[in-house]
Amino acid sequence: MKKYQLLFLAVLSGLLLGFAWFPHGILPLLFVGFVPLLLIENEIFLNPVKYKSRSVFFYGFISFFIWNILTTWWIMNASVGGAIMAFFVSTLFMTIAFYLFHRIKKQIGSKFGNVIFICCWITFEILFYNDQITFPWLSLGNAFADNPGLIQWYEYTGVFGGSLWVLIINCLFFSLITLVDSKFRFHINKLKTILLIAIIAIPILLSFIVAARFKMHSRDGFKKIKVVIVQPNIDPYNEKFSGSYEQQLHKMLLLASQKVDSATEYMVLPETALTEDIWEGEMEQSSSIKSIREYLKQFPKLKIIIGASTNKLFSPWEKLSATARKFTQEDAYYDSYNTALQIDSSDKTQVYHKSKLVPGVEQMPFQFIFKYFDQLTIELGGTTGSLGTQDERSVFTSQKNSFKVAPVICYESVYGEYVTKYVQNGAQCIAIITNDGWWGNTAGYKQHLKYGALRAIENRRWIVRSANTGTSCFVSPLGEIEQATNWWEPTAISGNIELNEGLTFYSRFGDYLGRFAECGTILLLLYSWLIRFKIVKK
Repeated sequence: MKKYQLLFLAVLSGLLLGFAWFPHGILPLLFVGFVPLLLIENEIFLNPVKYKSRSVFFYGFISFFIWNILTTWWIMNASVGGAIMAFFVSTLFMTIAFYLFHRIKKQIGSKFGNVIFICCWITFEILFYNDQITFPWLSLGNAFADNPGLIQWYEYTGVFGGSLWVLIINCLFFSLITLVDSKFRFHINKLKTILLIAIIAIPILLSFIVAARFKMHSRDGFKKIKVVIVQPNIDPYNEKFSGSYEQQLHKMLLLASQKVDSATEYMVLPETALTEDIWEGEMEQSSSIKSIREYLKQFPKLKIIIGASTNKLFSPWEKLSATARKFTQEDAYYDSYNTALQIDSSDKTQVYHKSKLVPGVEQMPFQFIFKYFDQLTIELGGTTGSLGTQDERSVFTSQKNSFKVAPVICYESVYGEYVTKYVQNGAQCIAIITNDGWWGNTAGYKQHLKYGALRAIENRRWIVRSANTGTSCFVSPLGEIEQATNWWEPTAISGNIELNEGLTFYSRFGDYLGRFAECGTILLLLYSWLIRFKIVKK
């Protein structure tokens, strides 16, 4: 092939992957998106004299950069610099994974090329879920979030099952194409063609079976409660962190009063809804908390879940965290948190600190190295610099311990295995509180909504989602979005949800597919080194 043909294939692959993504994408393109890239890699593999291995890196970078730009361009609405960094880091990690696949294949041979590719790619995805530099937005399994009817089997596999499905189909399409005199021709292999059709069709059929089975079992009856969700739509750029926190809280409680009654068990309000400077050791002295407690006197059984920015003062003898901040003019330290609170008629306020933080916004990655660069984090209102976290996934409970709710804050809703920790701790439903206004009326808030909805399928839990701006809604255990609010519409909605206590296979075992892929990649890499240093024969 000529270089311009390779360049064309690289661009084509990026376009196919980008245009496959929702909310305006064509999903089937995802099943062939990697095929042009695999053709490039195969051409370079078969012609080692003509092409250097670094050519795989070059063409891969072009493809993945186009993919990232087409799907996550909306980050620029919040920060141009942050967007450029996100594009570059995500593209770089994808390219390294694809290049590693080529290097291992070069040592081991093409016989297991597809297995190597799948292992390397899923390893990249799980590392991007769990590393300090984390941005799993373009994990392939997320692309099905707009089509929950196709992926009801995520209760067994999670998002990585979707990634595996996409990769296998791409590899089968690639195997049906041969290159003759620089012209692509389909090689009709009946067995592979039948296998391809089966691998596309069986998961879809299985999805309908799994959904029908869940509906049948849910008829046995789960405990039902009434929930009110508030969407205040306070402008995060011009109003939220500069206006009066008393007026903002009054606005939210006024909206809630349209729907709350004596039967309401929970009211859910968005992330950082309380903008007052709250210190956790003196929380009950906060005027915002006092106002909420005064409101609760009307509804003794009501429990309010609400987001806040809080701080904790370290005692002189207490060990400092990696994120501890020093007061400017005194020798004392404190931590700042993005916090969820549950306030009810008892005298105790339950607290959860957001612990899956947005890199470059709420956290400087690798704190032990870059601690003194915290001031470079992007300011999006509220606190700046690296925030504190907690180890345990706390579950909010009622006074009689009869209701257990998972408080999931914003970005945390994208992480499947992370959310299963709440469910393992007894959560019967999931409350997602968020503020999606930073990205404007773009694909960003729509993708965030649908990614979070995948947690309903994985854990078979109802989700109640309160967004300051974006979309507030209820999500059924089948991933179906109900009573979705409009963009930039101050409102409140109410509905009855069911509380489920059972654990799905995924709730129990999490991202086991990703860990299998990691082990496979390590073994393949070790084997390739043994061949390279002639310890074993190819």
